[in-house]
Amino acid sequence: MRDGAGRRRARRLAIGTAVVLALAGMNGPWVYRFGTAQYHQYKINRPEYKAENGHWDIIEFPPQYRQDTIHAALLHTGEVLLVAGSGNNQDNFDRKEFDTRIWDPVKGTVKKIPTPNDLFCTGHTQLANGNLLIAGGTKRYEKLKGDVKKAGGVMILYNENPDKPITLPAGTRFTGRQNHRTFASQDPVLVPRATKVFDRAGKWLRNNPGYGRVYVEAQAEGTRYETGTQDNYRIQGLTGPDARNTYGIAQKLALDKKDFEGIRDSYEFDPVAERYIKVDPMNEARWYPTLTTLSDGRILSVSGLDDIGQLVPGKNEVFDPQTKKWTYTRTTRQFPTYPALFLMQNGKIFYSGSNAGYGPDNVGREPGVWDVGTNRFTRLPGLGDPDRMETSGTVLLPPAQNEKFMVVGGGGVGESKLSSRKTRLIDLKDPDPRFVDGPELEKGTRYPQTSILPDDTVLVSGGSEDYRGRGDSDILQARLYHPDSNSFTQVADPLVGRNYHSGSILLPDGRVMFFGSDSLYGDKANTKPGKFEQRIEIYTPPYLYRGSRPTLGGGPQTIARGASGTFTSEHAAGIRKARLIRPSASTHVTDVDQRSVALDFKASGNRVTVTVPKSRNLVQSGWYMLFVDDDQGTPSEAQWVRVP
Repeated sequence: MRDGAGRRRARRLAIGTAVVLALAGMNGPWVYRFGTAQYHQYKINRPEYKAENGHWDIIEFPPQYRQDTIHAALLHTGEVLLVAGSGNNQDNFDRKEFDTRIWDPVKGTVKKIPTPNDLFCTGHTQLANGNLLIAGGTKRYEKLKGDVKKAGGVMILYNENPDKPITLPAGTRFTGRQNHRTFASQDPVLVPRATKVFDRAGKWLRNNPGYGRVYVEAQAEGTRYETGTQDNYRIQGLTGPDARNTYGIAQKLALDKKDFEGIRDSYEFDPVAERYIKVDPMNEARWYPTLTTLSDGRILSVSGLDDIGQLVPGKNEVFDPQTKKWTYTRTTRQFPTYPALFLMQNGKIFYSGSNAGYGPDNVGREPGVWDVGTNRFTRLPGLGDPDRMETSGTVLLPPAQNEKFMVVGGGGVGESKLSSRKTRLIDLKDPDPRFVDGPELEKGTRYPQTSILPDDTVLVSGGSEDYRGRGDSDILQARLYHPDSNSFTQVADPLVGRNYHSGSILLPDGRVMFFGSDSLYGDKANTKPGKFEQRIEIYTPPYLYRGSRPTLGGGPQTIARGASGTFTSEHAAGIRKARLIRPSASTHVTDVDQRSVALDFKASGNRVTVTVPKSRNLVQSGWYMLFVDDDQGTPSEAQWVRVP
């Protein structure tokens, strides 16, 4: 009986083995993937792997707090401002559903903040008082060709009367003198009075007309309302001298694609009160502008699409934080939208050539040094892949005193499939600065995220090979760049793809948060619409897996330029670096705020005394994170310090 039972057991085992092998044969790829995934999870969670490569974690907010984050800024409260506005969603725009959240990365809490306008594709920068200046946003969404039902375009309005301006309300009608077609304005417009011109003897010569611009649209749908040539337009409702002196001129008014339009509104966000405070609006409406701090502490606003969807024609302006007012600069200079502009130690502005897209492919694309006061622009040679600078990233390498910049990746203009593997380096302290190629990326990369770390490395992560992740081309790779050796080291791969509308922020505990991503398509074949990535991902660098980290506390909250402050640390004897890192304000691969400033320091007993450099162009007024690093390169948690 035992022999029979043994034969039955052997037969059952053989049958079971055959079934397992058959199933494995049918599902081999799945079994392989499952086993590979399990091993990968085991591998990336081993302590020794984390200590060498770091680790990624995904944070998913409760459904009621999720949003399509377009902009993020670290506040001096340690919290992160997450701004969506309408979140690249026209349904939200039409319903006037505009979102802002405040996330506390320590407590894990999320708050909804009332949002006063559509701050989708706004500009922002940190202010000296600790507020965030936010300017511009969305007035109207684009319409692609085929979706445009009514012929329209820009009408230039002229007023030849030197005695009074003319205000035309929204809905004003304009009728062509030759084509006899009638179009209506979409917004009110002021047409200034004409200017009298005299010769040197004081004799009147002529009147130079005042002019304004407004978007006009046909009264009904269809191609029969399109115009093919320029025409002069009478303005209905005007009589007498006003009708003779005021008129419109328009080129072709057609069913062409209509671009996004910007707004003039600007706000300060108060991190303590957790609310937006409206300030003086800009002179120009702007969508996709860059805001950069100048040498005197005022804020420069550059580029953007205006209130009729055209690139602002080089009319730049500055915000005075004291008066809360905007004024034009004396000169003009045109850039593509979201140009990467950085304040240099000589008070001039460095333009790396990085930008986020809109604008002619032959205007304002070359990198250089710009003197805003004189408008002199000195071009910088040697840039690798100069035709692939759109959606590239630019970072001021640490420490900021060296004034070395790195430009990462990028792509061709518009929806081009071209992308660059290059990094480009430039030393602006060189007597004859020029770009040289740095270490290459493994793949051509648009939308790379770059974050300065307190150990003087730069985290380069994410992006995609093609426009907006097209063709499932997101790059799940991360590298640490080492400025001292001009080299990359590979670290742990991110779990979430990040392309258009994404960014990264260094947190006060030394970790890095990643937000956003707005893929055009959701599959490799480009047949399904993409879905906005609402999850946050946190990268913990290798330096936080080394065991203990130095402590820092007990010091002043304010240190003036040229002055010193003393802090306590149990590890003072082992401190090797002290860094002031300006908090980020990131969007569209553009973060001109982040910089890491090296501080002189002395250690004695359990005390560390740091000294802030005197240069206001190097250390702009405002709040900073103060880190100290030990002899292993491990940073402390940051202390917030204000430079007044």
